[in-house]
Amino acid sequence: MKNLFRLIANFILDIFETLVIALSIFLVVYLFLLQPHQVNGKSMEPNFASGDYVLTDKISYRFGNPQRGDVVVFHAPANANCPQGTGCDFIKRIIALPNETIEVKNGNFYVNSQLLDEDYINPSMSTDAGEYTRSHLITLKSDEYFVSGDNRPYSSDSRAWGPINKSAIVGKAFFRYWPPESMGAIKSAEYSL
Repeated sequence: MKNLFRLIANFILDIFETLVIALSIFLVVYLFLLQPHQVNGKSMEPNFASGDYVLTDKISYRFGNPQRGDVVVFHAPANANCPQGTGCDFIKRIIALPNETIEVKNGNFYVNSQLLDEDYINPSMSTDAGEYTRSHLITLKSDEYFVSGDNRPYSSDSRAWGPINKSAIVGKAFFRYWPPESMGAIKSAEYSL
């Protein structure tokens, strides 16, 4: 009987140790390497639909800088009107980089006075200026990024509330894992600038 009790106790202890190790690994990965995010809303259509799940790489921007065309997840700025206490994150595409100029005119983005050719959006879609970009050229500071949703009429982005700081970026969205038919790596857009 004593041996049976010892076997059961050892079995329970082994299960507990395995769970603690698995939880520790999960926490390290979640806090420092990768984080799942759900896309909510229409702002990134047609490239991302509401309900899509993506994995965000939280480490690569510690060793390098975000690039134009990267799809990033970031903490929403205070003036983005997120519900209080939600700690909401946004997913958008980087349009302009630190120290660049950006302007919205003729229904398009112009970066450093050059038209930004965006083949990932519907060609008939017009990019309207928001409150922040209305009728003036913006020069980004050394730690600022200008971000925008791919579905411009339904996107609250830098056109409305200004650029984001690098410190607000959670990471780069690099893999869509839901829905299964859309599963795969997320590619950055490429530009001729």
